[in-house]
Amino acid sequence: MTYAPKLSLKQAPTLTLNAALLQAIKLLPMTRQELGELICQEITDNPMLEEVAVEAEGDALPEADDEVNLTDVADPMTDSVELDDINWAAYVPDDWEWRGLPGGKDEERQAFEPTVHIATTLQEHLLLQLLTSTADADERRIGAFLIGNLDEAGYLRCSIAEAMASTQADRATVERILATIQSFDPVGVGARDLRECLIIQVRALGLAGTLLDTIVTDHLPTLEAREPVPVAIKEIAKRLNLPPEEVGQALQRLGNFDPTPGLRFAREPAEAIVPDVIVRQVGQDYQMFLNDEGLPRLHLNTTYRRLLRDGQPEEKRFVADKLRAAIGLIRGIEQRRQTILKVATSIVKFQRDFFTLGLAHLKPLVLKDVAVDIGMHESTVSRVTTHKYMDTERGLFELKYFFHSSLQSYGGEMRSSLTVKDRLKQLTAAEDPAHPLTDQQLVERLAAESIKIARRTVAKYRRELKLPTAQRRKRGREA
Repeated sequence: MTYAPKLSLKQAPTLTLNAALLQAIKLLPMTRQELGELICQEITDNPMLEEVAVEAEGDALPEADDEVNLTDVADPMTDSVELDDINWAAYVPDDWEWRGLPGGKDEERQAFEPTVHIATTLQEHLLLQLLTSTADADERRIGAFLIGNLDEAGYLRCSIAEAMASTQADRATVERILATIQSFDPVGVGARDLRECLIIQVRALGLAGTLLDTIVTDHLPTLEAREPVPVAIKEIAKRLNLPPEEVGQALQRLGNFDPTPGLRFAREPAEAIVPDVIVRQVGQDYQMFLNDEGLPRLHLNTTYRRLLRDGQPEEKRFVADKLRAAIGLIRGIEQRRQTILKVATSIVKFQRDFFTLGLAHLKPLVLKDVAVDIGMHESTVSRVTTHKYMDTERGLFELKYFFHSSLQSYGGEMRSSLTVKDRLKQLTAAEDPAHPLTDQQLVERLAAESIKIARRTVAKYRRELKLPTAQRRKRGREA
């Protein structure tokens, strides 16, 4: 048997992604901010695109009696292409403008952008208290130096000697100003170590001289060095000649203190979330509206369009290329809008009971359910629901919020994992603090409500909800 090279022809179907399809896929997962930035960049790069001014809405679209077909534009060298043959309005969606909510004028509509609260920093919070606690310029200067040397947890990270050297003040003055700062809110701020932080909180509650004050002042190293906690309790009780139960009760209160008082101000900056879809109940039905507010609206440049008729061959070729890109972008944006609307409409259809009755009626839902309903691929639904938000009368939700797994009840009915988690939160919130519910007891409580769930699943959901174990909830400690 011999082998030799040869040529052969074979026909086979292949999937080819053209430029328009690639651009549509690229636009789907974009956030509103990313889409706005892309449109602005395209306006800068493509002379055929212009942004429509809101006050000029009446003049935004060209006359509708111009006509063209894409085969004419595809060949920029065709001399028969006339400006009056082009229907430019066909390339700008008629419903591009914001239509407003039903039952009211556009100017009376609700502002959907959440008001962004600029968080106050720990230093700003303390400086304001310093200004109201003393009018002396030197004391304010020393206090500002000390406040400026607090870390994010609220602890002082410079020594008294360093403060004295930097402020040219004596020790008594620096320590007096520090004591003033330690009396500010949040309680415990300005401490130099954990012991001092807890002592400040103990005495702020009027517990000076109590057993708790004694434990924090003299026996805190024992608590830190001994594990588990019952061993430390027995050792401290032996030293103080007290019953372990009495020491344990004192330490139970200590678990409610905050060892890092400054961290409540160390939050990430708040970000405004602008919804992509708005859902409102109109009568017995729900209506969906796309929120295009804030996104640039596009218009095809009239001056460059004339070059298709009067320009030189190279100019015609350039303008035709830019025209195709502009039309492709507008169509891609419109396709993105309509896909988002289809997915949102399908979600509302599946989750109608949630919008009407609340979280307890949220149904299990997967991407495939919506994909089959709207006749699209799961990957398309996944792209559309990424970082897209829906504004409803029950709050603002990411579209992915409505997709989650299910649990089967003993009656055969499927329950959403989110409703089960919500029920876990309710059960732990209503439990007796002295006898919190264990994971097994939570399983039994849910079983009494016909919810079939394993103990390990309860433990998993509890961790996701950041709920401590029953033992730690009893002592008031965090997980």
